[in-house]
Amino acid sequence: MTASAERLDLSIVVISWNTRQMTHDCIRSVFDNLGDCRAEIILVDNASSDGSADMVAADFPDVILIRNDDNRGFAAANNQGFEVASGRHILLLNSDTLVHGDVLAQSVAYLDRHQNVGAMGCRVLNTDGSVQLTCGQFPTLFNLLLQTSGLNKLPWPQFFGRQQMSHWARDTERPVQTISGCYLMLRREVLQHVGPLDEDFFFFGEETDWCRRMHNAGWQLMFAPVGEITHHGSVSARKHNHKRDVMLTSAIVRLHRKHGGPLAAAAAWAIIFGFNASRGIGWSLIAGLTRNDRAKERGHHFRMVVRDSLF
Repeated sequence: MTASAERLDLSIVVISWNTRQMTHDCIRSVFDNLGDCRAEIILVDNASSDGSADMVAADFPDVILIRNDDNRGFAAANNQGFEVASGRHILLLNSDTLVHGDVLAQSVAYLDRHQNVGAMGCRVLNTDGSVQLTCGQFPTLFNLLLQTSGLNKLPWPQFFGRQQMSHWARDTERPVQTISGCYLMLRREVLQHVGPLDEDFFFFGEETDWCRRMHNAGWQLMFAPVGEITHHGSVSARKHNHKRDVMLTSAIVRLHRKHGGPLAAAAAWAIIFGFNASRGIGWSLIAGLTRNDRAKERGHHFRMVVRDSLF
């Protein structure tokens, strides 16, 4: 970790917000699995209240630590990391992940072998070892309809699962349109070409927008089965309760406004609003008929999402 800037293969940028133990485990897994990869870790803490930043300073003195006085969001915090990154390649790595084996070195080697590939993702596992559906297609209006209608969950035709590419086991190399920010490695030239993350996206949509901009600029995005990580999944986001879904709605609408204009944004909002409203009504009816606690909780959740999406 003391290699000179010109010799660094990789800058790993990790954003933390109240995930102290997971952040510790994530960094530990990176150090344990660097192998011959010459890398630096940059940890940007978004004003955690659980002592995350102090833990990093005490337990991992080689990590470049940036402490924010407030929660600046995922995009802005990553951009702070990019400003001090010195590696030939840059990796966005979530704080709730674990790196396995030689995936870091193999990812660097993959980008080095494929000069036309601007960014890549690897195989991502859930906590239980099942495959997480990262990497897929852009959430077009048609794909949104498939997702919100539930057609994407049908086993046939496979076309319905197109956004998440759900019938693919993530065991083969494939071009993709979006790569999850839980593990997104790109070459430095891409950052210089398309610019940093759009800070108007606070907590969702930023990497999807970034991938779209990379694609529009002529870079190829790939999934490569070079190794695995575990992603526990949305630990920070879950702390927001129903506001998570409100932020997700806002991000998708912003994506469509930015890349498709106001009519596309209005259509995206209508599709998602219809989904949330129908779920709110449905779960509330079930709760009234059965007095089921889970149905009551789900009904309340979706009613709150609808309310906050209107005001």
